[in-house]
This record gives sequence, structure tokens and C-alpha cells, in this order.
Amino acid sequence: MNILIALGFAGIVGALLYAGIAMVRRPEGGAKPPTMMRALALRVALSVALFACIWFAYWMGWIEPTGLRTH
Repeated sequence: MNILIALGFAGIVGALLYAGIAMVRRPEGGAKPPTMMRALALRVALSVALFACIWFAYWMGWIEPTGLRTH
């Protein structure tokens, strides 16, 4: 499960970096390239999927809270 979460987080960061590179490479004053929009949409989709996987794993009992005290 930890490997899946790490890979999901790496994919999110990778999509964000790809969108940043696409934004920097666009022509001066030009419109946002579609590659940047697709990368940002992929980042959002990966974020939602990772959250859903973590929530599902918690619901199934595969992962548990850390047990931090809330006094």
C-alpha cells in the first residue's frame, strides 16, 4: 500500500512539473498550450484517485491512523 501511495504522489508531482515546463515554454503573450491544460487535468484526476484509494484503504482497515494524541 505504501508503494502505491508513493507512486501516486510521484505521479502528481510529475504532472505538476510537466505543466510548469509547458507553461514556461509557451510563446511570449501566447495562449496556454493544451499540453499544460491536460497535465493540470491529469494532476487533479490523480489527486482525486489517490485520495479515494487512501480513503478506501482506511475504510477496509488496511491502513490505520497514526495514533497521535489529541488531548
